[in-house]
Amino acid sequence: MSASLRWPPRPPVRRAASLRTYEFALHNSGLGPVAGVDEAGRGACAGPLVVAACVLKPNQLRSLADLNDSKKVAPPARRRLYGAIRKYAQAYSVVVIEADEIDRIGIHVANIEGMRRAVAALHTTPGYVLSDGFVVPGLPVPSLPIIAGDANAACIAAASILAKVTRDDIMARLDDELPGYDFAVHKGYSTEHHMSRVAELGPSAQHRMSYRNVAAHAVRDTLKP
Repeated sequence: MSASLRWPPRPPVRRAASLRTYEFALHNSGLGPVAGVDEAGRGACAGPLVVAACVLKPNQLRSLADLNDSKKVAPPARRRLYGAIRKYAQAYSVVVIEADEIDRIGIHVANIEGMRRAVAALHTTPGYVLSDGFVVPGLPVPSLPIIAGDANAACIAAASILAKVTRDDIMARLDDELPGYDFAVHKGYSTEHHMSRVAELGPSAQHRMSYRNVAAHAVRDTLKP
């Protein structure tokens, strides 16, 4: 029998449904609610680290069908999903860790601490946490790291969208507060354009002074006649 005549016919499986495989399996095993955590700004040299946690409702919503890694979603769709997640999620939280705290404790510790804070801030206590790519020690519930989690688990993808849009909005505000650095363009990442602005203006209060590429410009400024 050809594939086209296979019986009974199988309904098409949407990509978003496959993104919920981990959540559905944990929920059906009595380990829900399942929270996903992710961050935005880990690789930047300016601006905050933003960490989000999200618990999605068990039902599959059409409005969240386009969930994916925030970096793979076009800005207009990302903004629409941001509103839908905030409206339809069972629970979500967003934590902002400023540049000066990152300098004090380091980016890796800040990332772990941000995820702990985001999970703790959820008004729904999760039974399980899925994280993007690495173990998060110190959580009060079991957790599982998912490789490329923001592209493979819907709750992590939702957290990724919340973190990315929140941080982009923060960087747009910083662009107004600190003209000349063009934060709205490069979002604080170490692009050639960004570093050319730092070379001309020197680091701002929003730059991570513990980063070599930023600190090098601070040293040059002190050596200028």
